[in-house]
Amino acid sequence: MSSSRKYWNGLEQYNNSPEFVEKAQQEFQSPVPVEEFLGKENLSDSATSRRDFLKFVGFSIAAATAAACETPVIKSIPYVVRPEEIVPGVANYYASTYFDGFDYSSILVKTREGRPIHIEGNRLSPVTKGGVNARVNSSVLSLYDSSRLMTPTLNGSAASWKDVDGAVASQLNKVKNGGKVRFLTGSIISPSTKAVVSKFAASLEGADFQHISYDPYSAEGIRVANEKSFGKAVVPDYKFENAKVIVSFGADFLSTWLASSQYDSAYATRRLPEGEWMSRHYQFEGNLSLTGSNADVRAAVRPSQSGLVINALYNELAKKAGVATVSSAAFEDDNQVAEKVKKAANDLWANKGAGLVVSGSNDVDVQTVVNAINNLLGSYGSTIDLDTPLYIRQGSDAAFDALTKELKSGSVDLLLVSGVNPVYTAPASFGFDSAISKAKFSVYFGDRADETGSMCTVVATDNHYLESWNDFNPKGSEYSIAQPTITPLFDTRQMQDTLLMWAGESKSYYDFMRDNWTNTLFTQQSKYSSFDAYWNSAVHDGVVKGTKSEATPVAFAGDVATAASGVTKKSKTNGWDVELYVETSMALGNQAN
Repeated sequence: MSSSRKYWNGLEQYNNSPEFVEKAQQEFQSPVPVEEFLGKENLSDSATSRRDFLKFVGFSIAAATAAACETPVIKSIPYVVRPEEIVPGVANYYASTYFDGFDYSSILVKTREGRPIHIEGNRLSPVTKGGVNARVNSSVLSLYDSSRLMTPTLNGSAASWKDVDGAVASQLNKVKNGGKVRFLTGSIISPSTKAVVSKFAASLEGADFQHISYDPYSAEGIRVANEKSFGKAVVPDYKFENAKVIVSFGADFLSTWLASSQYDSAYATRRLPEGEWMSRHYQFEGNLSLTGSNADVRAAVRPSQSGLVINALYNELAKKAGVATVSSAAFEDDNQVAEKVKKAANDLWANKGAGLVVSGSNDVDVQTVVNAINNLLGSYGSTIDLDTPLYIRQGSDAAFDALTKELKSGSVDLLLVSGVNPVYTAPASFGFDSAISKAKFSVYFGDRADETGSMCTVVATDNHYLESWNDFNPKGSEYSIAQPTITPLFDTRQMQDTLLMWAGESKSYYDFMRDNWTNTLFTQQSKYSSFDAYWNSAVHDGVVKGTKSEATPVAFAGDVATAASGVTKKSKTNGWDVELYVETSMALGNQAN
């Protein structure tokens, strides 16, 4: 039973006089007495004491606080039916995966009331073992970036998905009779995404379709060198945890080189004094890297002469192995480089089968000499695994160069770009910025109109990775899953869903991915009889293991003499050396905002 009684603060309110009404409409009943000191042009001329000034300041803050408390009260109900998994004030964690074409990590996403707030590593991952770097950890901020596009765009203006789909459908119909369609992406390590691209290509009957992978930080030199040396065009799995002696030539493997989130934890396991043994680390480099700062022995080497130092290390080991040396040239030795090379060779030879030599160079000849060194040391099968390839660097520099030339000729009818920003990342000598403008129609899949997106006809706004489903195969038979941790904040659509729609497929990418797993990974295991149970376990853990391929014997067949000669020819300098490197905090710059 409600009460009908009324209460008044005093006679003034009861009588409701005009004076009371006027005062009641004012924010403060009495004026704030600040004119005594603020009325002076120069506060030094004011007679107000320091103590009085602090009183006035304190009063103004209290008054502002009191005023803020007088704002209208909004009675809100958080949930009509609260989801079981959400308890206000209690965080939830979801397993997911981060991959931006440069860094890979299996992660746990901390959410509070349905909003992602923190990223940490997933310790169940056999690849990264819970390792994340600062770039992965801070990627949650990009979800709330105000520079994200809220809608798709057509010809630089905001548009509806209906208009965008119609414009693209019209163009797809035009290219089905022999038109050139080029799809430029970063390295795709998602099996289901590759299947989506294949389905999209199959829907373009009669079109000349090509998929080009491009990595701004390329590892093509390693792949080509391994193909020439062992017949396997792969980036191998480097096992730093098995290496008693590590020699690195400019490879910042603790920060930016290849799978640094995997290597740093593997490296750390053998750098503990209380362990069974500690690795010994030599670093030869031009600039001081994070990896170099952790080395036991470091030597400063001109970038142009790094290859000559590698030749020198090969010759030192060749003498010990009793095989022919290679011709080379002298290098500057103002940092006791020659002495450190001999020490590294002695340590490597004393630990045959447990040594590892790596180089950050993308030169095929340099990587061929490195392969020859590791072959002399018996590293393959021990500290280097060619049967467990690393898939996060699949880009082809030659294919990207060919695409740029095609674009410049004006022969490309439809260009699609996803996951890369070559106008920003490609060397200016390629001229990709002017080449892309000659495509007859271009589509960019991204969450913002960056340097490349702003030059395309259509920007098909993509979901943020924390809003998306996906799967990943970073190396060998290891797989991981990404799941959405929040509903899309804007009018965006995942790239895979968009391609499926344009291919005439009615399934969502989530259903497509489940079907793909049903026919592939699910058939490779015997633990679960039900696919739903298998799928739920995979989503919960974030990682799953497929069937590992059997190890195959390798035999070095590279021409080390010719490679060393090529290294020598390319090691000339005119007195000045410039070394371009990937900054630890910025990487490719895709999170610079």
